[in-house]
Amino acid sequence: MKFSKVKQKLKQLHGLDISMYEAAFLERSLEKRMQATGCDSPEDYCAWLEHNPAEGKILQNSLQNHTSQFFRAPLTFAVLEGMFLPELIHKKKKDKRSEIRIWSAGCAAGQEAYSLAILLEEALGNPHPGLTYRIFATNLDETRLDEARLGYYTAEALGNLSLKRLQTWFTRQAEGYRIKPALHKNINFSLFDLTQEERVCPADSIFGDFDLVVCCNVLIYYQPKSRNLMLDKFAYCLARGGALVTGEAERAIALSHHYSEVYPQAAIFRLKRTTRKPA
Repeated sequence: MKFSKVKQKLKQLHGLDISMYEAAFLERSLEKRMQATGCDSPEDYCAWLEHNPAEGKILQNSLQNHTSQFFRAPLTFAVLEGMFLPELIHKKKKDKRSEIRIWSAGCAAGQEAYSLAILLEEALGNPHPGLTYRIFATNLDETRLDEARLGYYTAEALGNLSLKRLQTWFTRQAEGYRIKPALHKNINFSLFDLTQEERVCPADSIFGDFDLVVCCNVLIYYQPKSRNLMLDKFAYCLARGGALVTGEAERAIALSHHYSEVYPQAAIFRLKRTTRKPA
């Protein structure tokens, strides 16, 4: 690979291992950074890394999954709204359980987590005594997490929202819209590295036990070894009967692991078998 020297340099200078990323995605990302820094060759970029310590972090952030939208996958969210969540709420009430637990893994700037919160608020009704929810939303980029906590979005970013939801859950502010406090209160945004072997789930969640793990359009950017590590983590963290949601383009990845699709074409999966805790 023409960027092998760049890999070595990043490991040497920053302890950053970029070999986990899918090859074509990694090459595109490195070429963009070379163009942005005016480097004509991988060797030039290596020299740039040596003399510009901040570049390592800039590159790392550029490799994160930043692109998301509210209610990004219409079929998936329709099935969550119409089938999965009503069934889950019924089961929780029947079993006299008081909390729904969700992990939004790779939450970008919060669009996914807030979309899930909207569905839950609408499904539970207001007030919803006896049953509440918590969403643990994670990312590896602190800047994007700060944007998520702020909950401010341009009008263009809210294109998938119905007018009713826009008016119910957002307040007009300057040139955009801010999430109303009701959606903030049950979401915890935190830093988490999905590729780190030592940690299985967000620290604030303590023990995982998630009814739903949502990880959309993250797996496709990684090599199979890292993908499998993530899928094993999710398997270990899921509560009995819990489900995993991936991006539509990642259905084959989940199906090739130990997941089976429970709603055809909707990228919603349950475990085929019990999986041991990742090493």
